[in-house]
Parts: sequence; structure tokens; C-alpha cells
Amino acid sequence: MAQDLRYTKEHEWVRVVGDLATVGITDYAAGQLGDIVFVELPEVGRSLAQFDAVGVIESVKAVSDLFAPISGEVVEANADLAGSPELVNGDPFGKGWMLRIRIADSGQLDALLDQAAYEDLTREG
Repeated sequence: MAQDLRYTKEHEWVRVVGDLATVGITDYAAGQLGDIVFVELPEVGRSLAQFDAVGVIESVKAVSDLFAPISGEVVEANADLAGSPELVNGDPFGKGWMLRIRIADSGQLDALLDQAAYEDLTREG
């Protein structure tokens, strides 16, 4: 797991650069879901509210919601996932990213978990 990330209790990760947040699901979530076969992402331009369900991740085992870890506007969705959803399993923190959001309120990052808190959560879970 990367040190520069923040996490949600629903297993999304966020990497902030300037006013943009790149979002994906963690390797823990990808492992729990199994082989991911379909990803539905919100459209560019959509406004998201923190912790709202904004997309769907479908695997061979389950269908799971994707939640917005922070409020803002979708500025990019990973188009590569439409044809290659398995990128989420193979490289969840890299090529398997899902969204880029222009952050509306950076103070909301305080509601997210740091690496140590996320590792505690996954050990318990």
C-alpha cells in the first residue's frame, strides 16, 4: 500500500495532486471481489457528493457499489476499464484507477483513513 494515499471504510483509495483526486479500489477490495468483469463509472462532468454510490464494480463473485471518497466533479473516468476491467485486479493502484475528481472541499480528506488506520480495518475485517 502506498503511503501517499487516503482510504475509505468501503475500500476506495484517493491520491491527491493539487486539486485533483485520483480514485480507485484497494488491492484488498479487488482480492475480496475476485476477478472483476465489468466496471460502470460516472460520466465526466457529474457532480459527486462524498460517500455517495457513484458506480458499480461487477466480479465473478459479487456486484459492489463504488463510492465517492470526496465531493467534486468528475473530470476523467478510466476508459481502459471498459475493455479491460481486469486491470483493477492486476494493478489497482496504477492502471486500474477509476476516476479523477476535481476536489470541491479538501477538508473532506480529514474524514478519510490514513494507511495505518486502513491496515487496522482490513486486519479486523
